Amino acid sequence: MKIANRNTTGIIFNIQKFSVNDGPGIRTTVFLKGCPLRCKWCANPESQLVQTQILWDQKKCINCQHCIETCPKNAIKISEKSIKINHSQCSGCKKCVCECPKNALSAQGEQKSVEEVLKIVLQDQVFYEESGGGLTLSGGELLLQPDFSRELLLAAKEERVHTCCETTGFATQETFDWVMEQVDYILFDMKHWSSGKHIEGTNVSNELPLLNMKHAIENGKTVLPRIPVIPGFNDSLEDAKEFSKTLHNMGINKCQLLPFHQFGENKYHLLNQKYDYENVPSYHPEDLKEYLNVFKENNINAFI
Repeated sequence: MKIANRNTTGIIFNIQKFSVNDGPGIRTTVFLKGCPLRCKWCANPESQLVQTQILWDQKKCINCQHCIETCPKNAIKISEKSIKINHSQCSGCKKCVCECPKNALSAQGEQKSVEEVLKIVLQDQVFYEESGGGLTLSGGELLLQPDFSRELLLAAKEERVHTCCETTGFATQETFDWVMEQVDYILFDMKHWSSGKHIEGTNVSNELPLLNMKHAIENGKTVLPRIPVIPGFNDSLEDAKEFSKTLHNMGINKCQLLPFHQFGENKYHLLNQKYDYENVPSYHPEDLKEYLNVFKENNINAFI
């Protein structure tokens, strides 16, 4: 049997303990950086690049420009009284963060080894055993860091920890199967049933995700499709019907609906990025009653 290489490193941006929405039971969710999709409503825009990113809080900034003087890569500029960070030039050294007098700069993304992450995960092993929980890998997209993801999942299983992941499924079938071999429970993001609309909302087609979802089900994996219900994108009753048809074709009769929220809105400001869903009202469960009923009418056990 293969033994995990616990020295393998990856870049993560958060470890969230006592998660109860990322798989069964009480879990520790590890958020990996890097995603091949560019969803216009993304709640974690700081997860999209596989590198350390510097965030700027305009409310704390006193415009001293010391960060510009400090940066060894000349990656920081000022434009129209705003700090602009060129992430392609930034080396992630965090010197600007350390020297900012008002803590207006912060860093997202840190290299960690499998062993370092696993030590944190195992701190709550007793809660996993009592609740049927475990480790969940999220992001970003774990398939964009396949070596680190597989080794961390394998190490968790060596410690008898249940494994789960939240994935877009956007990877070659070879990579998908190789990583998912170590996953007990797959939360599968399903953005749209139409390839054209999927491209419009995420910049990529849904062909690979749907192929990988079907393949996982055929291989006997436990899969829960999760549909983020996004205003003006996939929230019509016709969309609900088409999602139901797609799920039936996959051999699935259950899914979770995730109402659109604005938890990530401020992150776009910190990254100095445009946000297409600025000031769009969040959805609440009561807003999706008719939408939910369409799934049930089509024999899909949908829940929120």
